[in-house]
Amino acid sequence: MARTTMNVSMVLSILALVTVYAVYLAGSDIPRLASPQGCRMSWMSPSYLLQSGFNTSWTPLANRYTLWLYREVGWEPNQPVGVPALFIPGSAGSSHQVRSIASSAARQYFSSPFVISNEFNGRRIKPVDFYAVDFNEDFSAFHGPTLDSQIAYTTAAIRYVLSRYPPDTQIIVMGHSMGGVVGTALLPSPNISTLITMSTPHTLPPVRFDSRIEEIYARNGRILLEDETPILSLCGGATDTLVSSESCVIPESDQSSSGLYRRTVFTSALQGTWTGVGHREMVWCHQVRWRVARAALELGGAVSAHDAAAAARDKILDRWLRDGLPVSDEESVELRNGTYETLPEGMQLVLKNPRGKRTYLLPVVPGAIEGPSTFVLYVSGGAVSGIAPHHAPDLRVSVQLCVSSAGTEGASPSLPTTCTRLPPTMLKLLPSPLPGRPFPVPNEGSDESEGIVLFEGEIPSDTQGWIGVSINAGEKEGGGWVVCGFDRREIVKRDAVSLSDLILGTAYIPLTTAVEGLRTRVYIPRLPLNVLLVYRLLPHFTDSSSCADAIFPPLLMHVSHPSEVHYYPLRQDKPALLHSHTTAPYVPSLEFNSRHHGLNLTIYSYGYGCTDPVELVLTLDWWGTLGRLGTRYPTTLLSFCIGIVSVVLFQAWRPGAQPQSVSESLETFVRRVVPQFMAAAALIALLPLSYEWYLGLNGELGLLACFLAVFLVGLASGLVCLSWWVLRLLIWLLGFVGMRVALSRRPEDSGLRRSTVFSMVFVSLFIFLFVPWQVAFLGCWIIQLLNCAAHPQDGRDKSRTPIVVDASTEAIPLRSQREDEGSKQFTQDGVAEVLSTVNTSRGTHPYTLRQNEHILLFLTWLLPLTAPVLAVWVRTLMTAGYTTPFNGNHNVLKVLPVLWLVDYVGRGHVLDTRHWGRICPSWGFVAVGLVSFLIGGRWVYLVYDVANAQVAFLLFWDMASWYL
Repeated sequence: MARTTMNVSMVLSILALVTVYAVYLAGSDIPRLASPQGCRMSWMSPSYLLQSGFNTSWTPLANRYTLWLYREVGWEPNQPVGVPALFIPGSAGSSHQVRSIASSAARQYFSSPFVISNEFNGRRIKPVDFYAVDFNEDFSAFHGPTLDSQIAYTTAAIRYVLSRYPPDTQIIVMGHSMGGVVGTALLPSPNISTLITMSTPHTLPPVRFDSRIEEIYARNGRILLEDETPILSLCGGATDTLVSSESCVIPESDQSSSGLYRRTVFTSALQGTWTGVGHREMVWCHQVRWRVARAALELGGAVSAHDAAAAARDKILDRWLRDGLPVSDEESVELRNGTYETLPEGMQLVLKNPRGKRTYLLPVVPGAIEGPSTFVLYVSGGAVSGIAPHHAPDLRVSVQLCVSSAGTEGASPSLPTTCTRLPPTMLKLLPSPLPGRPFPVPNEGSDESEGIVLFEGEIPSDTQGWIGVSINAGEKEGGGWVVCGFDRREIVKRDAVSLSDLILGTAYIPLTTAVEGLRTRVYIPRLPLNVLLVYRLLPHFTDSSSCADAIFPPLLMHVSHPSEVHYYPLRQDKPALLHSHTTAPYVPSLEFNSRHHGLNLTIYSYGYGCTDPVELVLTLDWWGTLGRLGTRYPTTLLSFCIGIVSVVLFQAWRPGAQPQSVSESLETFVRRVVPQFMAAAALIALLPLSYEWYLGLNGELGLLACFLAVFLVGLASGLVCLSWWVLRLLIWLLGFVGMRVALSRRPEDSGLRRSTVFSMVFVSLFIFLFVPWQVAFLGCWIIQLLNCAAHPQDGRDKSRTPIVVDASTEAIPLRSQREDEGSKQFTQDGVAEVLSTVNTSRGTHPYTLRQNEHILLFLTWLLPLTAPVLAVWVRTLMTAGYTTPFNGNHNVLKVLPVLWLVDYVGRGHVLDTRHWGRICPSWGFVAVGLVSFLIGGRWVYLVYDVANAQVAFLLFWDMASWYL
């Protein structure tokens, strides 16, 4: 039986190792398959001027951090001459990351060295002076006090920078990654005009091991909801594997009523960019950086204004960093004979290389379909109401709703007709992928001159008149084209398709096709838009359909949220991987409008002989889903592992349990408890818990959530088993060293020795004054590992001499008897077997080694909770010097119980885990397990606090047992 059990734990360990590797590979494939990156490399001639005047008279942190001014060599003078902007790098980031944006701003403002560009000459816009703070690449994402230091230093840096400019000057703040968190924490401030964040996790800390970080995030959350400073967040999407982009989204609740400017723009939706962008690439991707730089230049003209400054900044940000912008009012157009042309009813307007000025009237057919019809317009190489590629030709197109001046149904179109602007329901720039080339093009992406303007406007069903399309083009051939017409096809809605259908099989969605159609809409309301899900969509075309020479080949637009849009060129037998960041674990849902629930797809196209797909084949992409899971649940998996170890210790130390080795405890757990755990985990996954609890899914994914819970429990169990095999290997390797340590120490009695008290006081003072308590925890883990290595591995068998006594008549032994004479185990016949350990030398007690090994396993899984701060401490010593004081984490109580425990069991003592009435110290491990499973995924730092309290409770119980 034991042999079979051992095989089960070994197999589970191997499966866990293979699964972790597979998850890693799947996560690495996400940027390549689901959200490929197309970014052009940026080039510059950088120089950095140290601001030596910003010294300790401004802040004591000037000894640790520095402030720099960027200058583009050969293009701008060394002294500041324009509007100040401050760049804040993220965790492990560098001040040199400012160079891409700053260089672009300089080269846009100056057409040649020191010569102002025609776009800015005469507009009273100054260049931007880019400053950057340097935090020595500190790991601010791991450590709240480090984040506090950066906030304090940046606050002082802004005061210093503004002291070099005229009064009332405001500064533009840009933050990358955690630098955006620092920038948000600077608010409210009258000195900051605008905050632009890039790949910043606004709503969920990427590392959730520090309670101080949670406090900073809570305060920033209130700032995002209340402060009047315009804030815009750029998110890289699935390509960003370091920061989950769902946490990059700024909450948008109550913005319309409060008047606050809060925008979130995914780079896949940013016009002219249309690509996912990696975390580090966000600061140098040319398609992004030139727009951020241009926005900063334009914002410079509004920095010193007071009355309409906020409105001007909003418009600037919407123009340069958003998918589309508000349409300005256009004057009414009066048509006269010879200035317009009327098309036959039902005919589409197709113009290639238009020239001159002319208006085309398309008759509206009332009652053609139920409800309002939609007018669709495509313009390539031109502009519609201000929406155009950056370097567009002179082609300008406007859309009006025209009615007869007589206002009668039978009025002749030859009479003067008044036209008013038709308000768009959608106005944006669409990408125009080239046939046969990947989209986006690797290492190149889209050009500023590319794109097709899309205009959609609804026409009420009772409207009588015409849609006027006014063309204003130059006389030179510009290569543009115009296509427009009425879309009368109903939306393809599939209410029967659900997530369960895709889990168990494939969904086939037939489409209504039309030659020379303009768009096809598909809506599947029951498919959730969760970050964990990746849908695989495969289009099927007719054999006769050829889109190689089409004016506008089929383009799929997937809108999951107003700020997140993805585009996919539809090609024969080439799948598109659909994904979203609308809902995600531990993040508030973005589905504030029911229209955004479900899968919303639109296919845009036009071309002779080119039809839309006749069918869409939809499946769940399991490989992509596995990769998304791996990037969202590492913290949850760690918390589950701690919970499983806690349950193992509870099983091993529960009242009446026979002493077991860790291997035996894990084997028993795998065979008997894991199936029960999996069943319970699956049931809990179905409950509509808060997004902050358990898996953070709020019961949304149904059956898939059950599979996920079972998967995580199984994987966590396998990793715990695997960790014990690694520890056994370390113990075997350290056995020789451990024996030498053991022989150098004599066994001690149970009382508190003076040397022990002195050691505890010394270590506590050292922690309080110099090092974080995490260093002491690491030392405790090493000592406990050596303690286990010091025990003779065969001592547990050779030292045991069973003595059978009557359990019903045996008196409760005194503490000295329990330690020196042996321990008892109950047999199936009700007879106790006393394991005699007459030799009291270290390691010969049958329960000592087993208990030490269980404690080692417990401390091993608590160690990752302390590792981030250890990394911050080492980094601080390396960059700031050995004499630099370390901020925070000097609370001795965080580690004192562990110090005491390791010292106590290291002297050969056994913790007393006997129960008193219904109270048993092992029940504390149940509390640790509950916290780990239910809330550890979101607030993992609480898991350590509860585990530390359980260690203290064990020691208190052991001390109290002397007198009970």
